[in-house]
Parts: sequence; C-alpha cells; structure tokens
Amino acid sequence: MLDKMPRMEPVADQELDVSGLQCPMPLLKAKLALNALTSQQVLKVVATDPGSERDFFAFVQQSRHEILAFEKQQQSYCYWIKKG
Repeated sequence: MLDKMPRMEPVADQELDVSGLQCPMPLLKAKLALNALTSQQVLKVVATDPGSERDFFAFVQQSRHEILAFEKQQQSYCYWIKKG
C-alpha cells in the first residue's frame, strides 16, 4: 500500500475518529457512518490501528465506495471515503 495517495484533502461531510479502537471496530463504525450518508458524500475516518489500512482498502474493493485520499502519519491513518 502507498503511504500517501495524492495530497489533495477532500472536503468531508462527516468525520469519524476511531482512534484507540482495534480491528474490526474501526471498519464496523465506518460502515455504520457510511450508511447514514447519502450517495457521493465523503466520510473522513481517523484511525490508529495499523490493520485498518488493510481492512479499509479491502472493504472498498468489495463495495461501491471509493477511497479518495489516504494519509499515513506517525500514529494515525486518515481515510476520505466517498459513499457509492
């Protein structure tokens, strides 16, 4: 996986901070948040679990959603997910 995708931070319609939660909770909470959004809206997720990188990229490959941007920092992982 890439440490950074193109650095163009999309505008998020909602932000979800799942810092401190371990797999599978970050993804489960993100799925619930995405369900509440309308199509084309963007959810920003901030996680600290290293496994979230694998989980989120696998999730969007199996769904209609899209990761618009991803940023890996020292202690956190940020995802901007557009609802499909």
